[in-house]
Amino acid sequence: MKNARAEGDDLVIVARAVKTRGLKGELVAELLTDFPERFDGISSLIAVSPKGERQNVELENHWFHQDRVVLKLAGYDTIETASAFVDYQFAVPENERVELDDGYFYDWQLEGCFVETTSGNAVGSVSEVMRLGGDVEMLGVESTDGQKHLIPMVESIVVKIDIAEKKILIDPPEGLLEL
Repeated sequence: MKNARAEGDDLVIVARAVKTRGLKGELVAELLTDFPERFDGISSLIAVSPKGERQNVELENHWFHQDRVVLKLAGYDTIETASAFVDYQFAVPENERVELDDGYFYDWQLEGCFVETTSGNAVGSVSEVMRLGGDVEMLGVESTDGQKHLIPMVESIVVKIDIAEKKILIDPPEGLLEL
């Protein structure tokens, strides 16, 4: 799932403001969650500036337009006041994240996991989760010597994910790690 985690803490990023809209202080934001319906139950957000500064804001209203969410923050009623939030990320505390079914993980939970083969060979650590189109996501794995591998997230290859241990066990087909 694509929610991002704010670096070094317990926030889950759900949107990023890209521009203002209208004359009443509305913000158009890119959705950074696979659960847009979560905005229906949110009355406040944590605004995170590009420098990492935080500010609690009240969500007065929201609605969806195309693939984005329009946010109206309470007390920011003009283009000028709302424009201060362009490029800000909007987050919720991690403990308010949407709980996933067994076998599903947020990208930030996989990033940093150590990857090894079923035969015990170290592959590296997950540096990113990539969506290249289609239904299969890829794990971007970087070894300690800087070599990069793309591991398809399919059950026949990724045989076990242990988030608590930050460990992923893979059974790569012949030649996958030589690509």
